[in-house]
Amino acid sequence: MTMRQFIFPILLFIGFSKIFAFKDSNQSLVLSNDYRINGVAIQNAFGETKNIALKTTVRLLRNDKLIALGGIVSEDGYVLTKASSCVGARWAETYEGMKYSLKIKKRDEESDFALYKIVSEEKKFPFIDWELESNATEGNWVVSAHSSLKEIRTGIKSGNNRKIGREGGVMGVMLTNDKSDLQGVKVSEVIPYAAAFRAGLKVGDIITHADKRRVKSQDSLIKIVGKKDPGDVVSLSLNRNGKNESLLVTLGHRSVTFDLFNRNLQMSGPVSKRKDNFPMILQHDIPLTKESMGAPLFNINGKCLGINIARVDRVTVFAIPSSIANKFIQSIKN
Repeated sequence: MTMRQFIFPILLFIGFSKIFAFKDSNQSLVLSNDYRINGVAIQNAFGETKNIALKTTVRLLRNDKLIALGGIVSEDGYVLTKASSCVGARWAETYEGMKYSLKIKKRDEESDFALYKIVSEEKKFPFIDWELESNATEGNWVVSAHSSLKEIRTGIKSGNNRKIGREGGVMGVMLTNDKSDLQGVKVSEVIPYAAAFRAGLKVGDIITHADKRRVKSQDSLIKIVGKKDPGDVVSLSLNRNGKNESLLVTLGHRSVTFDLFNRNLQMSGPVSKRKDNFPMILQHDIPLTKESMGAPLFNINGKCLGINIARVDRVTVFAIPSSIANKFIQSIKN
């Protein structure tokens, strides 16, 4: 069924007299504000799927601040979310505004999943229904809750399911092999706002040691840094204008660092800290914030296709497919 076939009967049911509430100066029919702002008519066209997305998603809070979303995966209040985003989560807030304290049960580094348990005597939480067959093809409609849990956001599956490999951490510098007697690696360029820039590395610095290991060439430095992940720290010894200095550099993400000059990345806004090294992902284009990661992703029938795991840019979100998510949950509860 096409979106046209799906939406139009519902719009007819609502009634054109209600939707087209007034005319413009040319006497043409115009959608009323209630139906234009944030696409309310389109959201409502998804029917019960909208309600399922809102009821089975919770806001995870730390110090009353939203840090991630999560999906309720069982009637007794187990919540699955993105591990690297929800560190320190203390409360789960439902679409109705109810707050419950949380208890961490398990984290998984490979998938970046965390499983929490809502602390409550209530045993009848609405929970997601998994779609365990990977039958969502490119172009299929997908739905996820907005971070406010007042609305939903819609998009399409925009790429093939695939493994995302490890990228490794980077400093964000351009290097040349220094030909002086210092036998180090000279910094020829520092990318603005990248890891090295924030640590205070400057053009002309000559790096002599990394993690207390002698650096004699670009390759030797790249090899040391390349074994580390984004967020890891590398200690540098360097010569600056004839003086020895030391710096600690917290490594950045490769795709973010070297795409800083990319117009699309400049427009994207904050992205997820971890966006790589996943066993399998489902890619879609729903416009979500990085705080919306951990939320369930649904098809138009209200079945959960996976868990949103990384905001890569303004038009790319990765989700871990439901088959992997469900397997993780069952391994803990069995």
